[in-house]
Amino acid sequence: MSGRLAGKVAIVTGAGQGLGEAIALRLAREGAAVMANDLNRESAARTAEQIRASGGRAGIFAGNVTDETVVQELVAHAVAELGALDILVNNAGITRDKLLRDMTLADWDAVLDLNLRGTFLCSKFATPHMLARKWGRVINMSSRAHLGNKGQTNYSASKAGVIGFSRALSLELGKFGITVNCIAPGVIATPGVTSLPHYQTLVDRVAPTLPIPRLGRPEDVAGVAAFLASDDAEYVTGEVIHVSGGRYGS
Repeated sequence: MSGRLAGKVAIVTGAGQGLGEAIALRLAREGAAVMANDLNRESAARTAEQIRASGGRAGIFAGNVTDETVVQELVAHAVAELGALDILVNNAGITRDKLLRDMTLADWDAVLDLNLRGTFLCSKFATPHMLARKWGRVINMSSRAHLGNKGQTNYSASKAGVIGFSRALSLELGKFGITVNCIAPGVIATPGVTSLPHYQTLVDRVAPTLPIPRLGRPEDVAGVAAFLASDDAEYVTGEVIHVSGGRYGS
């Protein structure tokens, strides 16, 4: 496939649905070969099949990115099957929303482990391949929640941590031709959001209050990811791009 990312190879974690699926499909449309990672193998396979059906190259790797051995295998599998590794999109993440007084240690650990530890592990094992090629893109999924959301102390902390991690890593890798940036989505109409019992309230009451008065679409985020992955963004690093329709406050 031709495009801005022709000849590049990407890993997208959490690629089985929602934002990860949309990003994987967009990167492939721009010409990248994509290794679709997800905890659910069938979900990853569906994303990969969509890419192949459109004429692109894709592989799948099921596994939990909080596990160091799994991440090492994911990176090795991508390089072996697709030939290189140029782009990493750390998208896999979860929420376990509760007020702090009701939050358990398990709730805290699960969110921090996947959202922050997973980002650390994937970046640690992916970036040596980028260093060898003197070109690379690390795109980390934060959230507008890094500014704080009621009932999301765990999630907000993890996403703020992703930003601090990314800015520090950008200072380490910039001179080697590797950029590190964050995307901070607002309320995006992913399957996880549209299935919420209060989804219609979001549409009817929240969306009209936004400067751009609609909920976001996964494709809105995917377009920013494609930009950050491309040579068009070669002088952009350590940044946080909010894809939130202009929503910053609570």
